[in-house]
Formats: sequence, structure tokens, C-alpha cells
Amino acid sequence: MTPKTRIYLIRHGEVEGAGTPRYNGQADVSLTQRGREQYETMADRLSGERITICYSSDLTRCAWGAELIAPRFGIEPQKSDQLRELNIGDWEGLTWQELSSRYPAQWQGRLDDIVGYRVPNGENLLDVNRRVMPVINRIVASHIGEEVLVVAHGGVNRVILLNAIGAPLSALFNIEQGYCCLNIIDYYADGKSVVKLLNG
Repeated sequence: MTPKTRIYLIRHGEVEGAGTPRYNGQADVSLTQRGREQYETMADRLSGERITICYSSDLTRCAWGAELIAPRFGIEPQKSDQLRELNIGDWEGLTWQELSSRYPAQWQGRLDDIVGYRVPNGENLLDVNRRVMPVINRIVASHIGEEVLVVAHGGVNRVILLNAIGAPLSALFNIEQGYCCLNIIDYYADGKSVVKLLNG
């Protein structure tokens, strides 16, 4: 059997302001009580797995969950700013409604080019792909035969999943990522990858 690295990829729990669509980006927003409870449930759900290492975005909404789950496996999470969400620059913290009314041309520009459009002082999806995928590739190569927990963000997770299935970044919103959802990806030593669970 071809050796593989299994990644349990989860999105962070629910955050403050979740009821109104907005771009939090790299702002360090807090978890809601429900978000913390979602992590507790996820910790129980993963308890039967053989996770040997945990990597997490260093933003609080991810790090809190990693710090809750990882000790159950006798490990400490390794936090990285390279796993942070898309930097949305000048739009950070603004709701979609605010953006569409304040910056209608720019808003439409991003809708028309979800991959290449870069918000002022922010990143585009190509930037995120260049930042995140080398980290994932290193994790896979360093942990062949192991099970790895990665705690990240909706946008970051979508980029990882699109790469795993060989889909273009333009398909970003064809994938749902609910708060504290679980994805499972098997990366084989021969270069193939299989998404075993999506948004579970």
C-alpha cells in the first residue's frame, strides 16, 4: 500500500459578528460561546483518531481550538502566521453590505475576478495559494504515515481543498466551509491526494 499522510483540516469555530456576512481577514476576532462549544464537540469527535502533530493559524479563533484539542493527543500545537486567513487589506472588518455600498466598483471588480483581484493593502487568492500551499506540502512530506490536525480558516481551507482535488482557484465558492467543520484529505507518497470528507 502506498504510504500516505492524512490531514484532518478544520475551520475555526463561530466568531463574533457571524450573523452578518463580513470580511474578518487577519483581524484577530473572538470566538462566540457557541464557537468554543463547537471546538469541544470537535475534540470529542476526533478523540479516536491517531493524531501525532497539530498545526494552526496563530490567530486566536484558530489557536484557541488547537490549544484545546492538541493536548488530548499529548501534543502542543505549532502556530504559524502562514496559515492565516486571506489578508483583506482596507476591507478588513467591513460587512459585505458596507462594501457594496461604499465601494461598488471595487466590490464588483472582486466579484468579477475572485482569483486575481487584490484589495488595496491586501492579498488575492494567488498570494494566499503561494503562502499556504508550501506549508501544506512541507507538512505532508514531513509526516508520511502520520495523521495531522490543521486548524485554519474558511478561505485557506478552500484553497487547500481545491489543490487536493485539482480544481482551479476560481471554484473557491463551490466549496462550503461551515464553522468548525471537518475535512479529511489523504496525501499519498506518489503525489496523489483524495478528499475523504468535505465540510463534515
